[in-house]
Amino acid sequence: MTGLDPTFPWLTILLLLPVAGALLCMAAAHSPDGARRIALVTTFAVFVISLGLFVAANPAAGRWFFFEDAPWITRFGIRYTIGLDGLNLLMILLTGFLQVVAVLISWPVKRHVPFFFALLLVMETGVLGVFLALDLVLFYLFWEVMLVPMFLLIFVWGHHNRVAAALKFFLFTLAGSLLMLVGIIALHVIHRDQTGVATFALDALRTTQLDGATSMWLFAAFAVAFLIKVPIVPLHTWLPDAHTEAPTAGSVDLAGLLLKTGAYAMLRFGLYLFPAAAARSLNLLAILALIGLFHAAWAAYVQTDIKRLIAYSSVAHLGLVVLGFAAWDAVALQGSLLLMLAHGITTGGLFALVAMLEARTGTRQLEVLGGLWRCAPKLSAFFLLFALSSLGLPGLANFSGEFLILLGAFRTQPIWGVLAMCGVVFAAAYMLRMLRGVLWGPSGQAVYCHDLTGREYAILLPMTVFLLWLGLYPQTFLVPLQPAVALLLGGAP
Repeated sequence: MTGLDPTFPWLTILLLLPVAGALLCMAAAHSPDGARRIALVTTFAVFVISLGLFVAANPAAGRWFFFEDAPWITRFGIRYTIGLDGLNLLMILLTGFLQVVAVLISWPVKRHVPFFFALLLVMETGVLGVFLALDLVLFYLFWEVMLVPMFLLIFVWGHHNRVAAALKFFLFTLAGSLLMLVGIIALHVIHRDQTGVATFALDALRTTQLDGATSMWLFAAFAVAFLIKVPIVPLHTWLPDAHTEAPTAGSVDLAGLLLKTGAYAMLRFGLYLFPAAAARSLNLLAILALIGLFHAAWAAYVQTDIKRLIAYSSVAHLGLVVLGFAAWDAVALQGSLLLMLAHGITTGGLFALVAMLEARTGTRQLEVLGGLWRCAPKLSAFFLLFALSSLGLPGLANFSGEFLILLGAFRTQPIWGVLAMCGVVFAAAYMLRMLRGVLWGPSGQAVYCHDLTGREYAILLPMTVFLLWLGLYPQTFLVPLQPAVALLLGGAP
């Protein structure tokens, strides 16, 4: 099934739609309701196109499901090259879906409404561009475009300590970005000197001949930038503060999308451009991933703010994703990509549920909450479902990806698999502690006014469909991944 004409510039339309929506939101500066509707229609249109691209993706048709290439700044060999394959297909679908959720969960925003939704849409273009770009300058441009809206969302619409959290987020990501920029320029210059051809094309730069030391330094420049964004311990300290202070849409996008850009870029650029250096670094990646898994699980267990608890759980889950990369096994890599999708749905849903809970009670503190099930059973049921998915219950979204990562780790490095399984047990500990405190603990000072509204059902029901689909029949999402994963492992340019 093809469905969509592969010669039509669907990917460009995907990138331009949110920009057009952002401009329309700003034009509706005196109509907050108009800006909300524009943002919802725009994000829904992007999701429909991303869903169409997913359905039309044909693994038997060649390396790229959709591909666009055009000259841009010819003097320096910079091209407008974007493509869709198995490595980014699920991330494009996730971006389209979660931005609809981000708009719906942000409906009650009161301050500077058109600007708020315009920033969400600009960030969507940045995230989509990061996932689609195949020219390193284009990729870097979208990488920066993605960061500025998130900084402003935290800085303007965040909570009490928003300024410090926004600056910390900005400084960490800026440091990583500058390192990556140095690496991009250095790789371009080395390739030009060797071949006489100025280019920033991903496949062309992969053929650059690098000695061992140069390869390691360049790989490190890229890897640090990407691991800051994942984030991996010890580069993670910006994330809990950013999550805690961000508005709900910011937390949904941070956990669901921005963290995935770092993991995806590690695969697409870091491990692909420098295969020899990457192979020598896999043990270090695994060690960092396992340290992060245990450290974040313990940090999550001792939190009293449930939003901060969920933020640390993201560090633990992304540590497991990186462990799948380090295993360098087809099954583990497919599991990592599947867990990236599942984590976006599960953790995005948990952040949305925390926002619903806070809107009713005015608090996120475990010692104040308690007894939710007696007062709001429908909200409690969704909270239980998404928390169980996060701890890896079989039949729910996260289990499939985690199982494949562990299986792949056991096939290559059994000790990694054993340690990772212990880390997954810790996930059950902090999630069950949260559930006991919120749903069944003794009633605290919080007062619950009402159960779910229609808008909240519109957010949670589609997320539940994805959560169950990923858990019960992950094959739908695994089939398109296999050719791209095989190509990555095979080392063919």
